Amino acid sequence: MKEVEAFTDGACRGNPGPGGWGVVLSYNGRVRELCGGEPDTTNNRMEITAAIRALEALRERCRVRVFTDSTYVKNGITQWLPNWRRRGWRTAGRKPVKNQDLWQDLASLTDRHEVSWHWVRGHAGHPGNERADRLANQGLDDAADRT
Repeated sequence: MKEVEAFTDGACRGNPGPGGWGVVLSYNGRVRELCGGEPDTTNNRMEITAAIRALEALRERCRVRVFTDSTYVKNGITQWLPNWRRRGWRTAGRKPVKNQDLWQDLASLTDRHEVSWHWVRGHAGHPGNERADRLANQGLDDAADRT
């Protein structure tokens, strides 16, 4: 099984506002970069979207190490998701889960791969995270230019 590293990041100017996502995929010495954005979104949506786009880009089942600087994404997928599903997509406070559509997409994609989730401190000089951040900001700028 192929082993892939994915560095993901999201960015938003204003919250909500124009946003972007960035992904750096690394496999066997090869690197692929992806980015995109939306004219009106939130930072959390862009963080989740980055993880979704990373997993969508894989053409076959892989062992994937996803690196994110978002505790929201890491905790959401590793800790909160099972409880949300069990409660019918409600929080412990019985409120609807925010970004349910994206969480459902991400959950479906994680079922296709062997995924481990890793938190890295943002803006701390980690090359993969720094590059994903630049790509997210590129996606943000492109989205802002379309408005």
